[in-house]
Amino acid sequence: MDDTPSASTPPSADAPLSADDGQAARPDVLDGRAELSEFLRTRRARLKPEDVGIPSHGRHRRVPGLRREELAQLAGVSVAYYTRLEQGNGRNVSAEVLDSIARALRLTDAEHAHLTHLAKPKQQRRKYRAPKRQLVRVALRQLLESMEGVPAYVGGARSEILAWNHMAAALFGDWGKLPPEERNWARLTFLSPDYRELFLEWDSKASDMVSYLRLYAGQHPQDPELSALVGELSVKSEEFRRLWATHDVKEKGHGVKRMRHPLVGDLTLAYETMHLPDDHEQYLCVYHAEPGSASAEALRILASWSTDTVRADSRTPHA
Repeated sequence: MDDTPSASTPPSADAPLSADDGQAARPDVLDGRAELSEFLRTRRARLKPEDVGIPSHGRHRRVPGLRREELAQLAGVSVAYYTRLEQGNGRNVSAEVLDSIARALRLTDAEHAHLTHLAKPKQQRRKYRAPKRQLVRVALRQLLESMEGVPAYVGGARSEILAWNHMAAALFGDWGKLPPEERNWARLTFLSPDYRELFLEWDSKASDMVSYLRLYAGQHPQDPELSALVGELSVKSEEFRRLWATHDVKEKGHGVKRMRHPLVGDLTLAYETMHLPDDHEQYLCVYHAEPGSASAEALRILASWSTDTVRADSRTPHA
């Protein structure tokens, strides 16, 4: 398990700076008005008239999805009011109106929360302050170490990998050999060829990663580290740019991943995500296999291999 406290990655020296009415300059951040506008537009575009009981009469429609006036009618607001909101002006919108629009757009709970964060952002500090370091409690690290036979790790809000056990290193690779700034699920998913080979349904993994980051972006639009991460991945990965433009959001929860490990072959593993009660930007993620399955046997072999590797390393003199 990694025992080095994770430090926040400093913004790139090449990151553009902006000034706010003479305030201290800070690394560039996401444009909240543009985020709100694009989110509403993309949610409206995915709905067909027949999805909400509006007859199309076979007419040619110039835009995909619902028209603004159709959405406004469903939400019970004026077309002018909804148009202003979709143009990014959500300053005076009420929670009741947002609820009506969320119902009309058939948003998920995560999407509804995202809309609320975008339309009614929390008051930001007037001066930029660097994010505090993300530290994993000693007791939580000890818990990871005690979880034998199952891969487990602690993640951060920007997809950072903060701490892990030996089984996680055996399954996903030795994150301890990477510089701290590269211990990041989004970077590994989009920039590492090894992870494209590891996840048999890589497209699903990539889509999930972007959706998690989008949800965090709505809650923390002025986070410069997130802006730097999005900028880096947008430059380096065409797939990331395409997925980021969809504005999909999703809460990390539970599910199943299929993998192909170079040592033990194919595995089908379920995962559970538990957000920490005293730090909602950190979560514990645990992978496990169905008892008696081939994947369970593969994990047992990995556990044995991992234990042997750790013992061999402990016997190796270090300079």
